[in-house]
Amino acid sequence: MEAVLESFVTGLPVLLLHYLVTLTMLAIGVTIYIWMTPYKELELIRGGNVAAAISLGAAIISLAMPLAFSMAVSVGVWDIVVWGLVTLVIVLVVYRLIDFLMKDLPHRIEAGELGPAILLAAVKLGVSIITAAAVSG
Repeated sequence: MEAVLESFVTGLPVLLLHYLVTLTMLAIGVTIYIWMTPYKELELIRGGNVAAAISLGAAIISLAMPLAFSMAVSVGVWDIVVWGLVTLVIVLVVYRLIDFLMKDLPHRIEAGELGPAILLAAVKLGVSIITAAAVSG
């Protein structure tokens, strides 16, 4: 029992540090993502725009998933920070690529069109799953 308590006392600060760094990276990523979208997602969501909620929700999950995998296999805080930045860039590039392929994506999401939002969400999540696997490999 003493070994378990000693492990807990030693490991808890590391766990909390990794957790807080990961949450901070997620918050930074989501903030940057919101800033870079040409429409005000939070206002649209408050107004009942489901397409904007799908798009932002997928962005949050697609940022969180690789961060979670990175945290799980990290040897230190810098692993989380570096790979967090890499995954953020990947998600932002994916958004721009889909925006290029689908004409007027921002306007379509602002208009509440679910089809483009669902496709955007699926692509973000698909790329995120692959990114998470790459980060943890």
